[in-house]
Amino acid sequence: MAEARGHGIRQEKVTVRRLAIFDLDGTLIDSKLDIAHGVNASRAELGLGPLSLELIGTYVGNGAPVLIRRALGPSASEAEVERGLAFFLAWYAEHKLDNTCLYPGVRAALDRLRHAEVRLAVLTNKPVRISQAILEGLGVGGHFFRIYGGNSFPEKKPSPVGVDALIAESGVERFEAVIVGDSSVDVRTARNAGVSVYGVTYGFAPESFEQDPPDEQFDSMAEVADCILDS
Repeated sequence: MAEARGHGIRQEKVTVRRLAIFDLDGTLIDSKLDIAHGVNASRAELGLGPLSLELIGTYVGNGAPVLIRRALGPSASEAEVERGLAFFLAWYAEHKLDNTCLYPGVRAALDRLRHAEVRLAVLTNKPVRISQAILEGLGVGGHFFRIYGGNSFPEKKPSPVGVDALIAESGVERFEAVIVGDSSVDVRTARNAGVSVYGVTYGFAPESFEQDPPDEQFDSMAEVADCILDS
């Protein structure tokens, strides 16, 4: 029998969280500078000038192909987008940890959740191999039982396919899962999957919560961990 889907915690009296599904960029890691440098390197390869860090940050969240398409602008041809994407992926693979770091409090929060036996996973629209490499490089890859990227499934977020897979693989009930992210993409993913969603306000696109509000908003990952463990 198919599971009924709704807005997560609003449909359940019991809200024990046994599965926490994290977005990556803007949620666990501050990768804005390395991404921006990669985008501007790609633009330079195509003879274009640099964009601001703030503008590039608004393009992040839907995967590398969309990022590069937005960064090159509507006048870019398909061939130019493909060339820019290939250059970006190669450049970023070499520079992914130049400046990227965990946000304050993330490591301690993950430690607390793992110690409490909450299953932890990452679901990002970033390519999976580079996501795994970043988390391993930052010393937290082992905290997660699964790390899924934008090329792990036929559809990216906000499709629910990744959430469905993680729920099945973890063996938890749908109401026991929560997504933690920094943008409306994560909220829409949660709504499509029928799970709860917590938003972090320090990430790349907290302003997008005005249109797609999460169930709860937090200013730090420590507060997120507190809420999950107190549920």
